[in-house]
Amino acid sequence: MKLTTITQISLDGVTQGNGGSTQDDLKSGFERGGWARGAGDDETRDHIAATFQRADAFLLGRRTYEVLFDFWGTIEDLKRHPIGVALNAKPKYVASGTLVEPSWMNSSILAKHLLASIAELKATGDGELQVHGSSRLIQWLLEKDLIDEMELITIPVIVGQGARLFADGGRDIAMSLIDCHVDSNGVMIQRFRPTGRPQYATF
Repeated sequence: MKLTTITQISLDGVTQGNGGSTQDDLKSGFERGGWARGAGDDETRDHIAATFQRADAFLLGRRTYEVLFDFWGTIEDLKRHPIGVALNAKPKYVASGTLVEPSWMNSSILAKHLLASIAELKATGDGELQVHGSSRLIQWLLEKDLIDEMELITIPVIVGQGARLFADGGRDIAMSLIDCHVDSNGVMIQRFRPTGRPQYATF
């Protein structure tokens, strides 16, 4: 399966709290959650829903898994939304060393041998394994060269605090732009493919 990451990100690279601040966010001092809510136009919202529907399976970090479950896995109206239908029906793999008994149906925990487990999932055939949110997991996947495509949904806002997608001191990776679209609200959707290490100029 192709491994694709889909991330809502601010202009200053923040991914934390895009839909709203959780109790853990507030405890850590992050108070600017919800910066992505209502940002995109109808076309962008339709695109995001279609993206979830396109997935054959989901790979999620523990925190993102729990946030998505609380929202799409427990609220009856949202369970009937196209995103909720996709998330509830399709396999979900959680990269976690602490989660033991997942509450969400069709969920499996990848606690040990994470690299081998994801490589095995990718080798199972055609389709798409999607990562939503899960910024720390994405950083690890980039380091291990496991990502085939990255989609960034860039919201035109500077949040000024919070966890960012690309860590300081992380791996350097050249990206090839596959597709780009800007909606009527200025939200930019870009798809990239990793192409190895960048070329650096010398003086």
